[in-house]
Amino acid sequence: MNRLSMQLPGLYRICMALPVRMRRPDASSLSKRHAIAPLWAFFSLVLLGASISLAARADVADMVLKIKPAVVGVGTYSPTGRPPGNLKGTGFGVLDGSYVVTCAHIFPKPLDTEKNETIAIFLGRDREVAVRSAQLVAIDKAHDLALLKVSGAPLAAVQLGDSSRAREGWQLYFTGYPIGSVLGLNPSTHRAGLAAIVPIFTPVASAAQLNVRALKQANSGYEVFELDAIAYPGNSGSPLWHPDTGEVLGVLNSVYIKGAKETALSAPSGLSYAIPVKYVHALLERALSAGK
Repeated sequence: MNRLSMQLPGLYRICMALPVRMRRPDASSLSKRHAIAPLWAFFSLVLLGASISLAARADVADMVLKIKPAVVGVGTYSPTGRPPGNLKGTGFGVLDGSYVVTCAHIFPKPLDTEKNETIAIFLGRDREVAVRSAQLVAIDKAHDLALLKVSGAPLAAVQLGDSSRAREGWQLYFTGYPIGSVLGLNPSTHRAGLAAIVPIFTPVASAAQLNVRALKQANSGYEVFELDAIAYPGNSGSPLWHPDTGEVLGVLNSVYIKGAKETALSAPSGLSYAIPVKYVHALLERALSAGK
């Protein structure tokens, strides 16, 4: 995933069975019953809490089934490549299903036209993968967002929410391909607490760590979602969604790492970042107004 501007160390983008005695009640047994009554109330509350927790988990599981069809792999395809398909990240269908939102940093260089390389999305399950060509119709490098238009029949689409209403402490989820298609095209869903809403620019320890990217971010900073979740390079472009509504509130785009970028896989920090979806709304508005 891409890097943000932090340079040190670095930011790359039962219930118990109580005994019951069958005898005439006397004073002592009545007192015992009075003593036991609070215990029954306690266990009733425990059971109620467990049932509520199970219901909540069932709701999240149901929501996952709704989100997954809209999540796709994103990358490039070349008929002469070995392998021909190169899944680089994650994307998700929006609007009428003809468009896919993903991260701009997934496409860092021009396509190789001599090898007939094209942008592609990957659909399917396990090893049954279908490839569709796509066209990059809009890009927002400042917020690391890209909009693709997909050929063929419309995809499933998610509902975009209002990221300005997000609150620190919310428990959210994101769905994507953390290790690409190594184990087949099977999206994974992870829980992510919204730990903080922070500026994308983080002050560096010394002037020696300043660079052009850091200066640009300092001049045009904006807030991003800090998540207490482990994400990997393939999660770039994953939708960050609310479990109650399924609305997408952000787009996963970077991870905080300690040391070299290779440690993003070997020793993940457990901190990730997402771009608020309000910037996706703006990108879609610009693209549609331009007739794309």
